[in-house]
Amino acid sequence: MNDIHGNNGGLGNPRGIGDLLDVAVERAVPVVRALPDGRLEAATPCAEFDVKALVNHLFQVMEQFQRLAAKQDSDFTQSAADRVAEGPDWRERFGEEAHKLVAAWSAPGAEKGTTGAMNMPAATVGSMVLLDLTVHIWDLARATGQEYVPEGEALAVVERLAGTVAELAPTARSMGVFGEAVPEPAGASAFERLLAATGRDPRWAAPVS
Repeated sequence: MNDIHGNNGGLGNPRGIGDLLDVAVERAVPVVRALPDGRLEAATPCAEFDVKALVNHLFQVMEQFQRLAAKQDSDFTQSAADRVAEGPDWRERFGEEAHKLVAAWSAPGAEKGTTGAMNMPAATVGSMVLLDLTVHIWDLARATGQEYVPEGEALAVVERLAGTVAELAPTARSMGVFGEAVPEPAGASAFERLLAATGRDPRWAAPVS
């Protein structure tokens, strides 16, 4: 399964992307902070990335989507820089970058108009980074034995993303961005249905070493 890279999903949900990103980041930062050094080479549910590569990818995503929020050009043509290797404070730097992302998408006008090389609606683009900061954080949590279950305010994030994934899925699958949808487990939660729609097995478990 390749990377996720939006609909203004969650009809009836007036919360903006900046607000929803704030909720997602509040849950993402503790997961990253708890990633053990000994698991950086562990597999994740996103087969393209191990833990370290996925963290580096998320750094790139957060940096480039700050530019998109400001209606600037982004560049995903280069491989993600190795932010983890830049120093042992990478967990703290991740949190700082995540909060910069929230600020960028909370700025007046960030969701208005179009942005990106494909001139997509800015609200859709914002939903895309919200998806990354939700599903990829689940990837990291599952890879390292952490719990990641959206509850409370985070259910509004899941609601928004359900619409985003439904809109993006046909194109995303044809481009290899989403995997084929997998069967939902019996009694699946809204979040498990979201994961299955992106091609992830909600019951994925890290391989036993």
